[in-house]
Amino acid sequence: MDGSGLLDLSHERQVQVDAVLARFFSLAKNRAAAFGSQYVTLWETLENNTVGGKRFRPKMVMCAYQSLGGDDLEAAANVGAAFELLHTALIVHDDVIDHDFTRRGSPNIAGTYRDRAIATGASTRVANHSGISAAVIAGDLALFNSYRLIDRSGVSDQMRTRLLEVMDDALFASAAGELIDVDFQIAAEVPRVDDILTMERYKTAVYSFECPLQAGAILAGASEQVVSTLSDFGREIGIAYQIVDDLLGVFGLEEETGKTTTGDLREGKRTVLIAYATSTREWADAAHLFGDPDLTDEQAGVLRDVLIECGARSFAEGLARYYANRALARLAEPHIPPALRAELHPVADSVLGRVK
Repeated sequence: MDGSGLLDLSHERQVQVDAVLARFFSLAKNRAAAFGSQYVTLWETLENNTVGGKRFRPKMVMCAYQSLGGDDLEAAANVGAAFELLHTALIVHDDVIDHDFTRRGSPNIAGTYRDRAIATGASTRVANHSGISAAVIAGDLALFNSYRLIDRSGVSDQMRTRLLEVMDDALFASAAGELIDVDFQIAAEVPRVDDILTMERYKTAVYSFECPLQAGAILAGASEQVVSTLSDFGREIGIAYQIVDDLLGVFGLEEETGKTTTGDLREGKRTVLIAYATSTREWADAAHLFGDPDLTDEQAGVLRDVLIECGARSFAEGLARYYANRALARLAEPHIPPALRAELHPVADSVLGRVK
C-alpha cells in the first residue's frame, strides 16, 4: 500500500472512532439531562476535551486489527474509542495532579470551571477548588466509561474479558508510572536515566502503544506470538516517543507542539535530558536556574545552551533512535505479516522524524 493509501485508511479509521465517541457523548448528555443542566454542561465540557485529538491510540488498535485480517470495524472502533476515552481520563487527572489549568494553550476542564467561577465573583482559592473538583469528576466519568465502551463493543464474552484485562493492564501501569513521577518531584536527587525510562514506560507507553496494539491483535484473533511481539514493539517505540516528547518540551517549536518550551524547565521536570546533564561538570553553572518558577525566557535559553554543550541533547536524541531501531527490529520477526510491518514502520519513522 502506498503512502496515500495509508493516509486514506487512517482517515477512515478516525472517522469511525469519532462516530463512536459522538454517539457515546450524545447518549450520555441525553441521560444527564434528567439530572439537571449543570450535569449536561460537564459532559459537554468533557466532550470538548476529546475533540481535535490525533486519535493516536485508536489508530494503534485499528491498524493492528485490520492488518491482521480483522473485518468487524465497528467492534474495533469501539475498542479504539475506549483507549481514547482512557487517554482523556488520564490527562484530565494528570492536569489535576500538576495543578494545570490549561492544555495546549487553552483552558482544560479545570481551567474552564475555574474561569466560570471567577466570572461569578468567586475568589481565586474558591475558583481553583471549583475547577479542580469538576476535573476530578469528569476524569472519573471518562475512566469508568472507557471500560463501558468495551462492554458495548459487541464482542463475545470471552473476547470482552480478554480485552478488559488488557485495559486493566494499561490503567494499572499508568497509575504506577504517575505515582513514580510524583515521587520524582520530591526526591532530593535527580533519578537515573533508567529510572526515568521505566517511569515513562509505565505512565504513558503502556497505555498509548503496548496495550492498544495488543488489543487490536487479540481482537483480530492473532497468535500469542504476534501479540507478544507487538507488545515488545509498543514498549520500545513508546519509550522512544516519550524521550522525543521530553526533547520537544525543551527544544521544540511552540507553534508545532502547542506547548511552551520553558514550562518543563520552570517546573523542574525530571527527564532523560536532566538526568544526563546532572552527571556533567557543565551543569553546575546552570543548576540554580532549573526548577525556578520565575524562570525567564532568557534564563531558559541559558539552560538550553548548557543542555547542548554538556551533550544531554545529543544523548537523548541518540537514545530515542536506539529505542526506535529496537522497535523496528521486532517488526522483522518472520511471524509479523508484511501488511502489519508496512503499517507500523511509518510509526517508528514518524517518531524519529520528530528529532531531526
